Amino acid sequence: MKICMLTWEFPPRIVGGIGRHCFGLAKTLAKEGHDVHVVTLDFPGALAYEEIHGAKIYRTSIDLGNPDFITWTFLFNHFMEKKVATLGRKTEFDIIHIHDWLTAPVGIASKHYLKRPLVSTIHSTEIGRARGLHNPDSYLINGLEWWATYESERVIVTSNSMKYELESQFRLPGEKIDVIPNAIDGEKYNEEVNHDIVKNRYGIAPHERIVLFIGRLVPQKGVEYLIRAMPQIVGQHRNVKFVFTGDGWTRDHLVRLAASNGCWDKVRFVGFVSDSELIDLTLCADVLVIPSIYEPFGIVALEGMAAGVPVVASNVGGLAEVVEHDRTGVLVYPENPGSIAWGVNKVLSDYGYSRWLIQNAKRKIEELYGWEAVAKRTAEVYKKSCERW
Repeated sequence: MKICMLTWEFPPRIVGGIGRHCFGLAKTLAKEGHDVHVVTLDFPGALAYEEIHGAKIYRTSIDLGNPDFITWTFLFNHFMEKKVATLGRKTEFDIIHIHDWLTAPVGIASKHYLKRPLVSTIHSTEIGRARGLHNPDSYLINGLEWWATYESERVIVTSNSMKYELESQFRLPGEKIDVIPNAIDGEKYNEEVNHDIVKNRYGIAPHERIVLFIGRLVPQKGVEYLIRAMPQIVGQHRNVKFVFTGDGWTRDHLVRLAASNGCWDKVRFVGFVSDSELIDLTLCADVLVIPSIYEPFGIVALEGMAAGVPVVASNVGGLAEVVEHDRTGVLVYPENPGSIAWGVNKVLSDYGYSRWLIQNAKRKIEELYGWEAVAKRTAEVYKKSCERW
């Protein structure tokens, strides 16, 4: 099939999980023999066009900027739309695939002028991320999400909890939705890492144990509840360091909170790190904590499981589907520092239990979350969408 995939985020532009998802899906679809064209945004130092593992990547130049994110989104959709129109003169696409609301306008427009079916993957919703609609921008984003699902022939979500969310919020018929989980390339964690060298980069002693957080520093990720749990963890395990990767608009607040609870010497806010460094940190971690209060899937949990790190995660959304409590990880109550501390202490206190979780988790990753299976199921959705056109 000739596939036109539209995403605002694609390596080297990594903001959340969409970029990595699109990269994995595009290269695997290309490997399976499909003609994959990814239209995304330009990025400093990145090529305007390149082929990656057989997938054709077009990075669109955005000639107008704007400090307002919503305005900028509509601007880059305009330039992406021009790029798709140009490509459409040479390639007769079979399907258009968009990811989240940020490429909804270009995807919907392309559907109508190319006269090809549209498939959308909804990775999360505004109501879930923001815990409601609180301002005009939120209402607009919510409307764009609904519009994308309305215009799409099929809608893909990554978990049953997201399927229910779309059914209840957008009154979307369940038979229009396909649940296809995220996937990861577990092989990237099959490497040897010198723990002492990695720890030294962050001022962590060889004997100290790492409690790791990976993600954006935004309210939905629940970082403040892990910070509030730190005194209870340190009370049982003095030889720990808490490493927070990623960045976000709540960083200053979280730094102040961490500095006020008596554990500042145990904390490292390291900001955005490269993929290779993130792999090193994950492989060196003693426990990966995912304290989200909203998580449609939770690909970070899969990455921790593939890396052989015990996972402690909130019992919410897609996380509760990925992590099987007391078998492949530990589920804790969301927004509950005491419960988070209990989960972390349980893992750190029992080496045998931790190893058992790791073995079960790795087995589950191999069986359910490979890119080949996900790409095959996505291609089936494409074919199903084309049947009515």
